[in-house]
Amino acid sequence: MPEQQENKSRIPDFKTIEEAEFWDTHDSTEFEDEFTEVDDVQFVMKTHKKPLTLRLEEQSLNELRKIAREKGIGPSTLARMWILERLRAQR
Repeated sequence: MPEQQENKSRIPDFKTIEEAEFWDTHDSTEFEDEFTEVDDVQFVMKTHKKPLTLRLEEQSLNELRKIAREKGIGPSTLARMWILERLRAQR
């Protein structure tokens, strides 16, 4: 008897709108035998971030970009890190 492929799912691997069409005509209970029980579920609360517009002189912005690039992060991320550090220090 030939060996069966290792747990090949009957649920197609979607990359387009076809997924919605598939689930319009199928029910998840058809695939219960493929489900895996999960013992521990953790939910992460996302904070609601608000945008802040910041105006910098061109030279300051260029310096910020240079330092951020050296750290391998974006200038917005670096500015946010610095602001949060300063806020923590003020507490």
